[in-house]
Amino acid sequence: MSEAKQLPKRDEVPVDLTWDLTTIFPDDAAFDTAITALNTEVAKAEDFQGTLADGPEAFLAAIEYLLDIYRKTETIYVYSHLKNDQDTTNTTYQALYARASSLYAQVSQALAWFEPEVLSLPDEKIWSYFSEEPKLEIYRHFVNQMIDNRAHILSADQEALLAGASEIFGASSNTFSVLNNADLKFPVIENEKGEKIELSHGVYGQLMENVDRSVREKAFKGLYSVYEQFRNTFASTLSTHIKSHNYSAKVRKYDSARAASLSNNHIPESVYDTLVAVVNENLPLLHRYVKLRKRLLKVDELHMYDMYTPILGEASIKYTYEDAKAKAQEALQPLGAEYLKVVDEAFSKRWIDVVENQGKRSGAYSSGAYDTKPYILMNWHDTLDQLFTLVHEMGHSVHSYFTRSNQPYVYGDYSIFLAEIASTTNENILTEYLLETETDPKIRAYILNHYLDGFKGTIFRQTQFAEFEHFMHEEDAKGTPLTAEYLSESYGELNSKYYGPDVTEDPEIKFEWSRIPHFYYNYYVYQYATGFSAASALAQKIVDQEPGALDHYLNYLKSGSSDFPIEVMKRAGVDMTKADYIRDAMKVFETRLTELEELVESLAD
Repeated sequence: MSEAKQLPKRDEVPVDLTWDLTTIFPDDAAFDTAITALNTEVAKAEDFQGTLADGPEAFLAAIEYLLDIYRKTETIYVYSHLKNDQDTTNTTYQALYARASSLYAQVSQALAWFEPEVLSLPDEKIWSYFSEEPKLEIYRHFVNQMIDNRAHILSADQEALLAGASEIFGASSNTFSVLNNADLKFPVIENEKGEKIELSHGVYGQLMENVDRSVREKAFKGLYSVYEQFRNTFASTLSTHIKSHNYSAKVRKYDSARAASLSNNHIPESVYDTLVAVVNENLPLLHRYVKLRKRLLKVDELHMYDMYTPILGEASIKYTYEDAKAKAQEALQPLGAEYLKVVDEAFSKRWIDVVENQGKRSGAYSSGAYDTKPYILMNWHDTLDQLFTLVHEMGHSVHSYFTRSNQPYVYGDYSIFLAEIASTTNENILTEYLLETETDPKIRAYILNHYLDGFKGTIFRQTQFAEFEHFMHEEDAKGTPLTAEYLSESYGELNSKYYGPDVTEDPEIKFEWSRIPHFYYNYYVYQYATGFSAASALAQKIVDQEPGALDHYLNYLKSGSSDFPIEVMKRAGVDMTKADYIRDAMKVFETRLTELEELVESLAD
């Protein structure tokens, strides 16, 4: 029997397929030097504390000191986490990452006095500083954001206590992460070839796409048997997290945890409610797609483990990494020369860590700091999905590049609310390109299936999560115990509502809440759905060459956090306080669903 193919060790990966982190620090010794220097700078925080009332020059000096410390801290942190993620078994980089994480907490605590001290000053005094010192003008929006939150900022001592307790408040999330990623032991199942495979999160995701139904069923039941076994522990960690979130909101005098979370980016709660309402209105579209899936899979009963396998069988289209690079550059042509120049630099200057190696973090992401490249982590496989992942992460990285190139450090980042728009605009443009250039009916059908599955997973599924997340917070706020039984029954009912009558109510799916890490992210998931909906509208404007659309879009990419996200998107051409952009996205889904229905009928003839 031949041995299973082994992943390469980190030092066996070709250099040109790895990211170049020497542009951050030439070596680990330079990293050590930076930490030592930063510790010296952090010790000076007390010199600035208590000086903000001393006049505009002192006020300016404190702001510049604060931002300089955070800027250096972020560079150190990014280097350590990228090094750790490229090989999580490397104890040297585990230690580097631990040092940087600890340093971040120390910096937050050392600077926790700043915002309360700003807010201890009368508005008149603060704005008089701006009149007297022209160099402060650049920080007007930065300071205005703090003043807007005046009612929710505590005293300096209280803020320091909360900052110092951040690791304690995060304990339930950390416990979930360790249990979920390290301690759970999943069963071994047999694949379609009779080979024994031990389940893991990554393996499970792959097996859910397997065309052999018995393999999917064994993987599904095997995975959830473990979560059912630990359901009470997971209910405890999730309930504690929800309680800490509600507690923090109460302490800061917010009406709810959701209000507290969305206020960070000045997002009206109506945006959240509108998303849930419009998605619920359009659940018949999801039910229609589910019905088509059931028919094409030719099954008497459609189960939740049938939701991710390609309904048209094995992929009829594959891309090597080199093919994908070329295809991405072709597809993104509508975004113009300025955009494509950055894409070319990402490919040629080693921003991307391409292949999977032993110990490498799974999945894909874009990450960086103001003074680093916007790096991309991949774990490449020759699939259509990986091509979409590549353009998705490229959307994040180009967004970061434009933001940092056009904004000062104080506005050199952007909120998650804006982030997913840039990445999924790229995905929508790629879909348009592939549907325009692929004439083979089978390939077109596969692309349509990929789009509809992506829409299902990003808008319908993430809104389902958002609806359940808000439900949990509201129930806890009312004093309802979030027991494993209550969470499971409630989640099972919600899942049935979303997927409709054509899906069998598998008892295992009611435990899905216990394995979703995003429930520990504090009102995060809804932004995937709003972002994809906005991206759908923007991509259509760009592809249709609507006058001014590309310029407006590039300006959005360059805006960073220089204005509130809702205002940035209005200037880009999408008003996210209204329902229109979500309804327009649903129309695209319906159009492509209709095309797929007609296409499979013609292929069957």
